[in-house]
Amino acid sequence: MPGPFVVPVHGDTELPKEVDCVVIGGGIIGTSTALELAERGLRVALCEKGGIGQEQSSRNWGWVRISRRDPREVPLMAEALRIWARLSERTGRDTGYARAGIVFTCADDKEYEQHERWGRHLQGYQLESRMISAGELRDLLPGSNLDVKGALYTPADGRAEPQKAAPAIAEAARDRGAAILTECAVRGVETTSGAVSGVVTERGFIACKAVVLAGGAWSNLFCGTLGLDLPQLKVMNTVLRTTPVENGPDQAVWANNFAIRKRQDGGYTVASSMSNLVDIVPNSFRYARDFLPAWRQSGDRCNSDWVVVSFTRQGCRPAGRWMRRAPSNTAACSIPSLPKKARSAFLQMPARHFPFWQRQRWRSAGPAISTSRRTPFPSFAPLTRFPAFMWRPVSQAMVSASGPRQAG
Repeated sequence: MPGPFVVPVHGDTELPKEVDCVVIGGGIIGTSTALELAERGLRVALCEKGGIGQEQSSRNWGWVRISRRDPREVPLMAEALRIWARLSERTGRDTGYARAGIVFTCADDKEYEQHERWGRHLQGYQLESRMISAGELRDLLPGSNLDVKGALYTPADGRAEPQKAAPAIAEAARDRGAAILTECAVRGVETTSGAVSGVVTERGFIACKAVVLAGGAWSNLFCGTLGLDLPQLKVMNTVLRTTPVENGPDQAVWANNFAIRKRQDGGYTVASSMSNLVDIVPNSFRYARDFLPAWRQSGDRCNSDWVVVSFTRQGCRPAGRWMRRAPSNTAACSIPSLPKKARSAFLQMPARHFPFWQRQRWRSAGPAISTSRRTPFPSFAPLTRFPAFMWRPVSQAMVSASGPRQAG
């Protein structure tokens, strides 16, 4: 895991008999949903099969950015930046948020022009973002020797600590009356006359009028139990945590083959900016037509080093319904281990460009799992087949506005 530890959240011992809404998933999306609903006076129960923020939400890069987003995401991210700025105050807990800025370097004239065109999407939002020259970049990052044309620099962007954010939001939701249920996997959704009437968990039944699925990478598996087809595949990126070091940049930096982000403890989170591991599993073939345009666009950013292990692990896992009196398939899912060969190579990537990096040592490493969808913008989608069952993507997802499709 790329952080010292996830701030522990102890789940409630009592299961509520009835609530207005059950949220499935205790990551950043699930906890944020619970907080928003609780603040509006709704009775909420959040059900998490493991611990709060123990999977992707504590293993991501920790970037809070509007820069280089799909233009359709810009309005949402402008609002998100506003929310993050006061989230620690709102929750009464430290989320590690700091408005430190993010730099996206441009290797050549073509990239510089692309980033410059993207900057026009921020017009009217009163958010500082500008193109800077190679000389200005050296002034911004003293001692760096990045061989680039220039960079897109967005001071309005920031960073937060993934190991703190989701737990802080969950505790704030509980402060406002939400039930936080850890080690409480949801095994199925009950309906009455075609509408949601409750959920079956491993600790008992909870009556409710609505369900929000925020299961992240495991949402495809859960939707299959309801006869819903959510085209979704997993993508893994390596993330490392380093020891604290002096004289490093406060800004997060995205370069040609690496990305770094200063941590609250003085160390850095480092990852590959271009290379991902893609599981080759049965769903890869099932959704090949859906994802073919995205794969073509990805080019050499994805590779299949993990083919054999992934296929063996996931190929025999049933994706359909399971008995609700038995543990669900999602309860057995967790973030996989990190391929060992990635650690040393990833840590050395920034060393050629930052003198301070020569003193870095890695403390821990882990894979960050995000999900891939057919189009690159998030959605919140109610389903006509289940009027009060809604799906929300993970924060890093590439998702479609239509949400899951009904099988058949």
